[in-house]
Amino acid sequence: MLRYTLMRLGIFVACLVVVWGLVYSGLAPRGLGDSNGMWVVLLALVISAPISFVVLRKERDRASVGIVNRVDRMKAGLEADRTQEDAADDAARARAAKAAQPRPSSPQGQTS
Repeated sequence: MLRYTLMRLGIFVACLVVVWGLVYSGLAPRGLGDSNGMWVVLLALVISAPISFVVLRKERDRASVGIVNRVDRMKAGLEADRTQEDAADDAARARAAKAAQPRPSSPQGQTS
């Protein structure tokens, strides 16, 4: 996932540099008033999004498989914990039920 994020950031930075160069050279329009920086960043975001979508498809699929595997492991761990808790709870309830049952009384004079 970190690799995908860094690659996505790299594509954005490359687009930012290209857009900044185009705006600085006058080939792309400047923003209105003091909004030039915002314009450059926004234009770089708009250009980098479809490029990232196409270029990073395989890396995105790899990252999603890793996430799915991690979630499945976490679900399995939670299920194992729940099973252990259920078994411990059942055992405790069985002990409590057994302790609550009345014991047969012994005849007088006999000790156990």
